[in-house]
Amino acid sequence: MNEVRTLFEQFWICKDNNKEDYYKVKRDIPAFQRFIREQMGWKLIHTENLLKLEKIPAHAESFMGIQEFSEILDYCILCVVLMYLEDKEEGEQFLLSELIDYVETKLKGEILIDWTSFSQRKSLVRALQYMEKMQMLRVYEGASEAFGLEPKQEVLYENTGYSKYFATSFPMDISDFETWKDFEKQRFEEIQEDRGAARINRVYRQLAVCPAMYWEGNEDVDSLYLKNQRQWVEKYLEENLGGRLDIHKNAAFFVLEEDDCYGKVHPRDAMLPEIVLLVCAHIQQMFRAGEVVKQENEMIIFTERQFSELVLLCRQKWSMGWSKEYREMDEGKLVDTVKNYMKEWMLIRQSGDMVIILPAVGKQAGFYPEDFGEVE
Repeated sequence: MNEVRTLFEQFWICKDNNKEDYYKVKRDIPAFQRFIREQMGWKLIHTENLLKLEKIPAHAESFMGIQEFSEILDYCILCVVLMYLEDKEEGEQFLLSELIDYVETKLKGEILIDWTSFSQRKSLVRALQYMEKMQMLRVYEGASEAFGLEPKQEVLYENTGYSKYFATSFPMDISDFETWKDFEKQRFEEIQEDRGAARINRVYRQLAVCPAMYWEGNEDVDSLYLKNQRQWVEKYLEENLGGRLDIHKNAAFFVLEEDDCYGKVHPRDAMLPEIVLLVCAHIQQMFRAGEVVKQENEMIIFTERQFSELVLLCRQKWSMGWSKEYREMDEGKLVDTVKNYMKEWMLIRQSGDMVIILPAVGKQAGFYPEDFGEVE
C-alpha cells in the first residue's frame, strides 16, 4: 500500500537521487499493477532510472496544473524547452543563450517574445526552475534566477534525460485540439464513455485523485456504476490506498483516516483550513435555521455578496483566534483567499456572480470552545 501511495504522491521517482523509494516501489509493482491497469486505467512507465505513474484525471479541475506557474506563457515556454531537449543527449550541456534563441524562434508568430520584459524573463525563470526541481535540467554553472534580474546573464545547463518522460503520449492526433474539453471528448465520448472500461476508469480516477465526485441526477451513468459496484470499488480502493468510501445522494468521497494520511490533505493544521472549517459550520447553521435552502442536487446558491458577508462575519466573530495575517488582511483579499482555497478542495464552485456551495461543505465543520471569547 505504501509503495503505490508513493507513486500517487510523487510526479516520478528518479533512481539517481531516491534509490530507496525506487527499489521499494519497483519490488512491489506486481502487488498493485493490476489495480493501476484495470481500475485506474493508467500507464506505469518503468525504466532503469525512473518510475512514473501517468496520473491522467477523469476530468480537468481548476486546481490542477503546475502550482509554481502563474502565467500561460510559463506553460508555453515549458513546452518549447521540452522540444529543445528532445534533440539533446543525456548529459549534454548547453548555454542559456542558445536556449532562449530557440524559445524565441519557436514562439514567433504565436507570442511576441521580448527578453527586455521583466515579466517574460520571470516566466522563463519559473519554467527553468520548475524543470530543475523536477530534475529534467541540472545547473552546471550559474543560476536561472539571475536571468530574471539581468537578461545578459549566462547559465550552463546539463540535460539529465528525464525530460523525454515528462509529457504524456497520446494515441491520437491532438494538433487540432483547442481546449481541455477536446481531450475529454476524445478520450471518453468517442470510445463509448458510458460503458465498459472507460466508465470504470473515470470513477476510480475521480475518487482517487480529487476531493469529491459529484453528479446532478439519478441517471448519471458514473454514479449508477458506483452505487451498483460499491462493494468492489470500496474493496479495491481500501486494499491499495487505504481510506473509506462515503456515498451520499449526489456526491461520493474517498476519505482517509486522520492517522493514516498521505499527499496533500484537508483539513490540516494551518490557519486557512481552520477558517474554512468555521465557514462550513456557519453555512450548516444557516441551513438548519432555514436561512438557506438546498437545491434538488443538494447544492446551495449564494450570491457573491452573500458569500463575502459570510466570510467577513466569521472574522468579526472569531478573529481573536485567527493569526495576525488573517485578522488584518484586506477584506477583498480575505474573501478571495478563502474562496480560492474552497474551490481547490471542491467545496464551492463559481458560476458567474453566484457561488455554489457543494455537498462537501456539509461533511466538515470547525468550532472554537464554548467559552472562547467572541468579538462583539
